[in-house]
Amino acid sequence: MKKQDLPQDESNLKSANMTEVLYVTDENDNYTTANSVGWEAKKLALNESLDLINERIQEARQNVADHIASPIIYFMELNKMDLGVLSSYVGMWQWRVKRHAKPKIFKTLSESVLKKYADAFGISVDELKNFDGK
Repeated sequence: MKKQDLPQDESNLKSANMTEVLYVTDENDNYTTANSVGWEAKKLALNESLDLINERIQEARQNVADHIASPIIYFMELNKMDLGVLSSYVGMWQWRVKRHAKPKIFKTLSESVLKKYADAFGISVDELKNFDGK
């Protein structure tokens, strides 16, 4: 793509004061980089992804409210993490984090374990313990 043809359509990148670096060709057909705030196809794909993420967050919130999952699941989704990422942040095996996602087990966790999760999510232990999904 030629540098002068690089689309600059409004997207979520612009609203966040971000740009994407792309490789383009200049007037001499040499490769160079240029910044773009997005284009229509990328905007649609990004919006679709964000909608799916928001659905997962709302589903996790409802599961906490219905006592199906512990607050760990909600904050994991809110922070766009998966079990592998969260387990590495808290320094525990994935099976153990998955076990802590059960409300019954979550209620028995020690303050030190809860602190690891709270630190990973950037919240206080009280916020984590008292989140009820409502």
